[in-house]
Amino acid sequence: MRHREVGELMTREVVTVPAHAAFKDIVRTLGEHRVSAVAVTDAAGHPLGVISEGDLLPKSADQGDWYRSLPRPEPWESDKAAGTRAEELMSAPAVCARPDWTVAEAARLMESQRVKRLLVVDAADVLVGIVTRGDLLRIFLRDDDAIRDEITAEVLDRTLRLDPAAVSAVVRDGRVALHGVVPFRSLVPVVERLCRTVDGVVGVTEHLAWETDDVGARP
Repeated sequence: MRHREVGELMTREVVTVPAHAAFKDIVRTLGEHRVSAVAVTDAAGHPLGVISEGDLLPKSADQGDWYRSLPRPEPWESDKAAGTRAEELMSAPAVCARPDWTVAEAARLMESQRVKRLLVVDAADVLVGIVTRGDLLRIFLRDDDAIRDEITAEVLDRTLRLDPAAVSAVVRDGRVALHGVVPFRSLVPVVERLCRTVDGVVGVTEHLAWETDDVGARP
């Protein structure tokens, strides 16, 4: 099965700033490009970190009177609030992905690192794109017919060699319903698991019978 890759979903025109960029220039860049984050890069295009609106917000919070109603800022918030250049404000090191990673690989890294975006670098670690959580979710906009055709051709036929007349897949809003008869009972969870790995599938329910109960026969 072919899984969509980060390179197909990423934004190639990444808004960047140098490490010496001033606070106001960074804010201005965010506004002019209507983005919520910028990449910080060196002269060779290697990513050093990311500055998001969240990294800049402590500066605004620092303008208030903390003693009135809010708790004292954390040390990292104070450091951010004191920063005036990109290298002092950025979240570093940059969390990066490769263009040939699958959506699942990118999503796992985002989840483990608790980030909203990944910078995408090539084999020389040069910045070539950026991918966000919203970009990864686009696979769930796949057409139902495309999902059904992939399940039929790639999962049922090519991978499992099942008779297309024996097993069918009905897809509605990304939800897959499997109907038919498989040769062995042990194949049922395999079919269901493989269908779940198809890009764009939201859920799978199976209504499958079997010709031979090879599970019940085991000691």
